[in-house]
Amino acid sequence: MVEDEVRLAETVRRGLVAEGFVVDVVHDGVDGLFTAQTNDYDVVVLDIMLPGMNGYDVCRKLRESGIWTPVLMLTAKDGEYDQVDAFDLGADDYLTKPFSFAVLVARLRSLVRRSAAERPAVLVAGDLSLNPATRSVRRGSVDISLTPREFGLLHFLMRHRGDVVSKTEILESVWDLNYDGDENVVEVYVGYLRRKIDQPFNRRAIETLRGAGYRLAGTGG
Repeated sequence: MVEDEVRLAETVRRGLVAEGFVVDVVHDGVDGLFTAQTNDYDVVVLDIMLPGMNGYDVCRKLRESGIWTPVLMLTAKDGEYDQVDAFDLGADDYLTKPFSFAVLVARLRSLVRRSAAERPAVLVAGDLSLNPATRSVRRGSVDISLTPREFGLLHFLMRHRGDVVSKTEILESVWDLNYDGDENVVEVYVGYLRRKIDQPFNRRAIETLRGAGYRLAGTGG
């Protein structure tokens, strides 16, 4: 999410995390362009009026560099020409402030589904699968119900399956860059996940590497 209104950005970020999304936030166009070019995202939420570089230029440069991550433009403007400009530059959707959070979530999920042809729709580790678009998790043919936070944690681990990720990396991506609580909350939620995706199936997909962090086995355990 590229949004220079810090309070709004944080409010939206918290809401999206509660819905199971993993969210990175930057506050100016230059950082937004760099971040979107160097990371693999499902959707970019992009304000138009930004310091450093406006949203139109960020979107144009992304498309010129061959990056087709879906872009949802977010702006206080509501003129017809603003929408036309955004779509002409390669934006996929457009939402005017003030907006309904429920509508934003619905639009984002729609964009994730529409972009499924360009990226794996389902993350897989052995017989464990996670579908970001439908927010469903399965072990083999068994559906697994997760809370939004558990889903966000598993989504992060599956995106980095096979890699060791630290508690700090997990907190910054699944919780909050400014989170200052006990980092052992990660250990607690890893425990919750293990009781749902591993223990009932006699698996050990989530590994603990003492002093380093966690790793989701690439084969699902």
